Amino acid sequence: SLIHFIKRKFVRMCAKRQPQSFQTSNSSFWRQTGGAIPGRVNLAKTGGGGVAGGGNAAGVRAGGASKSSAAAHSFNNFQESVSDAWDIEEPLTPPVKKVDRVLESVHQQRVSTTQPPSISDLVGTDTAAAITPLQSADENKVTTGGGGVGAGGIAALSIGGQNSTGSVGNRNQSQPGKSDNPPPSSSDQSRCAKFDKLLGQTPVNMTDLESLSWSGVPQRYRTKVWKLLCGYLPASQSEQVIQRKREEYAGYLTQYFHNKEDIHKDTFRQISIDVPRMSPLVSLFQQKCVQEMVERILYIWSIRHPASGYVQGINDLVTPFLMVFLQDFVESDVTRSKFEFEKLDEKVRKEIEADSFWCMTKVLDGIQDNYTFAQPGIQIKIKQLEELLKRVDSSLHKHIVQHDVQYLQFSFRWMNNLLLRELPLTATIRLWDTYLAEKDGFSKFHLYVCAAFLIRWKPDLMQRNDFQSILLFIQNVPTAKWGDSDISLLVAEAYRLKYTFADAPNHLPECRIKTTL
Repeated sequence: SLIHFIKRKFVRMCAKRQPQSFQTSNSSFWRQTGGAIPGRVNLAKTGGGGVAGGGNAAGVRAGGASKSSAAAHSFNNFQESVSDAWDIEEPLTPPVKKVDRVLESVHQQRVSTTQPPSISDLVGTDTAAAITPLQSADENKVTTGGGGVGAGGIAALSIGGQNSTGSVGNRNQSQPGKSDNPPPSSSDQSRCAKFDKLLGQTPVNMTDLESLSWSGVPQRYRTKVWKLLCGYLPASQSEQVIQRKREEYAGYLTQYFHNKEDIHKDTFRQISIDVPRMSPLVSLFQQKCVQEMVERILYIWSIRHPASGYVQGINDLVTPFLMVFLQDFVESDVTRSKFEFEKLDEKVRKEIEADSFWCMTKVLDGIQDNYTFAQPGIQIKIKQLEELLKRVDSSLHKHIVQHDVQYLQFSFRWMNNLLLRELPLTATIRLWDTYLAEKDGFSKFHLYVCAAFLIRWKPDLMQRNDFQSILLFIQNVPTAKWGDSDISLLVAEAYRLKYTFADAPNHLPECRIKTTL
C-alpha cells in the first residue's frame, strides 16, 4: 500500500510539471495530423521557434511570442531529435488533405466547361511527381473513363502505384482505326497468292494443294482447303455435290434421331455424358445449342457405323471441323472470344453441322480400327511407338521403362484423341493442316508426331526419377502457349523420323535394346 501511495504521489507531481499541451486526452495526443508520419509528406518547418505540424501547438502564442515552459521546450527538442528517423527526403504519397483537394477539383472540373488546371497548380510542384496520370497508348493524351474530362484534363490518378477511385482508362486499350493483328508479312502474302492461284483453277491440282497445305493453311482458305483435302468437296469444286450431301444428312436426322431414346438409348446416353466435357476452356462448346448439334453428329455417325459404334474420344474429333467452318461467319477468333451460336442463321447452322459430320466421317474412315472392339488399331500404334523410340532415342526409352512407366499409360490417349487433349485447339487446327495434306496422316504419320512429341520433352523427363513424377508430367505437358511455330517444328521433326525409319527397319541396329523390358 505504501508503494502504491508513492506511485500516485509521483504521478501527481509529474502531472503538475507537464505543459498544458501535454495534458490532453490520449486521442488528441496520438493524433499527429500534420507530423512526420511514414507514408505522408514531411512539411517544411516554420520560423519563429514553432514547429509546423510536428511541434507543440500550445507553445505558439499570439504575435509569435513563445511563452511555453522549459519542460515544454525540452519536450519539443526531444520530439525533434527522434522524428528524423521518420523523415523522408522524397514523399511517397501526397498529404491526405491535398489528395482530397485534388479529387474534389477533378469532380468540379467534370461539371465545369472551363479549362481544367494542371496537377502542379492543384498540389504544387513538390507533390506533382507523386501523382501520375494514367496514359493511353498515345502518350500525349490522358485516357478518360466514362464521363471523364477531355484531352489535357485529369481523367484518372495513380497515387502511390495504385489507381484512385473513379473511372480509369485501360493502358492497353486499342486505338480507334487500328487493328490488333499485325500486318501480313511478305511471305504470308506470297503464300496467299499461291492459294488464290490454286483454288482458282478448275479442277484443283490436288498434289500441289497438298504440298502447299502441308506447312499450314491461312485461315481464310482453310474451310475450302479442308473440304478438298477430305474429299468432301470434289476437285471440280462443284457445290451441287455438297448440297446433295447436306440433304442426305438431313434425311438421316429425320430417319434416325427421333427414336434415339428407344432403340439406341445407351449410345445416346453415353454421348450426352461426354459432349459437355469436351474442350472445357472454349466457351462455344458450353452452349446448349452447340452441344445438341454435336450430339446429333455423333449419334448419326454411330448408327451409320455399327462395327465400332460410339467410343469415348470420338467426340473430340468433331471440334476442329466445327471451329474451322464456323470461323467463316465470325470476325473474331472463335477459339478465344465469346460468340452466341444461336445468333447465326438457321440455314448456316445446319450447313456447318452437315459439313462437320461428313468431314469427320472421312477422317474416321481411315482410323476406324482404333474404335472397333478391343481397339486393335490403338494397341498396334502403341507398340509401334515403343519400338520406334527404342531406335530413335534409347536413353529416353531406358529412362521411361526403368521407372516402370508403360507406354500404354500415357500414349493411349494420344492415339485415341489424336493429341487433342494435349494441345490447344488453335495448335490442333494447325496440326490437322498437315495431317490432311499428308498421305495417311491420321493413321500413320500421327505415330511419328507422337514420337517427336515425346522426344520434345526429354530434358524435363530426364530430370524426373520416379514413376509418379514422370507419368504426371507426360500426362500434363505444358503446351498451353503453343502456337503455329511450335507445331511446325513438331511436324518437321516427325517428317525427319518418318523419312529415316519408315522404310528402314534395320537402320541403326546399335540403338536397339537387347534386354527384356
